[in-house]
Amino acid sequence: MLVHSRAGKWAVWTVFAVLFVPLFALPLLVILAASFSTHWSGAFPSGPTTAHYAAAVRGESLTALTTSLVTALLASVFALTAGTWAALAAAALRKRGRRIVDALFMLPVAVPSVVVGLAVLVAFSRPPLLLNGTRWIVILAHTVLVTAFAYQSVSAAILRLDPMYEQAAASLGARPAYVLLRVRLPLLLPSLTAAAGLCFALSMGELSATMMLYPPDWLPLPVLIFTATDRGSLFTGSALAVVLMTATLLVLLAVSRIRTKASYR
Repeated sequence: MLVHSRAGKWAVWTVFAVLFVPLFALPLLVILAASFSTHWSGAFPSGPTTAHYAAAVRGESLTALTTSLVTALLASVFALTAGTWAALAAAALRKRGRRIVDALFMLPVAVPSVVVGLAVLVAFSRPPLLLNGTRWIVILAHTVLVTAFAYQSVSAAILRLDPMYEQAAASLGARPAYVLLRVRLPLLLPSLTAAAGLCFALSMGELSATMMLYPPDWLPLPVLIFTATDRGSLFTGSALAVVLMTATLLVLLAVSRIRTKASYR
């Protein structure tokens, strides 16, 4: 911390608590409390119960969680593959070419996700590539939405790479493919795992585009949460939201451990 005096540190922590607790921590704590409640008592939920969680981990809710996990996993893999390939290719371009590639990959982030969902729906509702009504149109939309984050993360990591390692490998006779697979990508591994975790988390919480595209047999958990709260089942929706947060955090913790190990290789 850049503040060295005790009074200054207390002031900084006070401002942090005043801003963080009401804006970030308190809403999440209310959702957690509501997931264990049956009704509201004044300004707070009350009536402790675990029945909402019993319903949240079986039947339609469990299927929706599995759907979200599979969608996020596949979208993250596709986005990381495309984003890494594009970042490596853009690094070899001139400044103007890199700017064009940057703009193309950031375009889905610059517009609302519902616009991306509509674009995917219109583009893939006719032959020769008919994806409308299948799970793949949801996975494709998620991939389009999160690829920009993978691309930006890998691009930033490539700029920080020391070219000395690649030059040393090339001077010893290593072919470009060998340098890429055995030198460049291992050096990028911490950034790749971080990008994968970010893509996964964003995909797990995506709702707007998903609402326009999902077929009846591929219902992600965020849509089920929206449906439950829209019907007035706030406590059930809160339990589903906690399950979604927990599943996402567990995967992110696993990715973080992989990233830590990769950093010390």
